[in-house]
Amino acid sequence: AQLVESGGGLVQAGGSLRLSCTTSGFRFEDYTIGWFRQVPGKERVTIACINPGDGTTYYQRSAKGRFTISADNAKKTVYLQIVSLNVEDTAIYSCAAGLFPVQEVIVTVPNAFNYWGQGTQVTVSS
Repeated sequence: AQLVESGGGLVQAGGSLRLSCTTSGFRFEDYTIGWFRQVPGKERVTIACINPGDGTTYYQRSAKGRFTISADNAKKTVYLQIVSLNVEDTAIYSCAAGLFPVQEVIVTVPNAFNYWGQGTQVTVSS
C-alpha cells in the first residue's frame, strides 16, 4: 500500500491550499482516509477523515469551517482544502488509511491507521 501527499508549501496568512493524498495498493473504498498534522514537540492530531465507500466524514471540532475533506474515487485520491490559513496551521500534514468506518472513537487515534504517507510541509507566513 502507498499513500503520497502533495500540495504543501509556503503560503501567506489568509491564503488557501489544497492538499492531495494519492493512494494505491489497497481497495480505496474499503478504507477510511484521514488527514493529520503535527508540529514539532506535539502529538500528531487528526484533522479530518472520510470513508470513500459511503462518504461519511469526520472533522476535528477546531477544523470545522476552514477545512474540507473530499474524495475522488476514480483517482483514488483524497483532498484537504484549507482556507483562511494562519501561522498556527504551520505543520507537517500527513494522510493515512485505516480499515474501519468513520467513528470518532477510532479516527481520533492516529496509531489506529494502517498505512501512512511521508507527509508534506505546510508553512504559513504572517
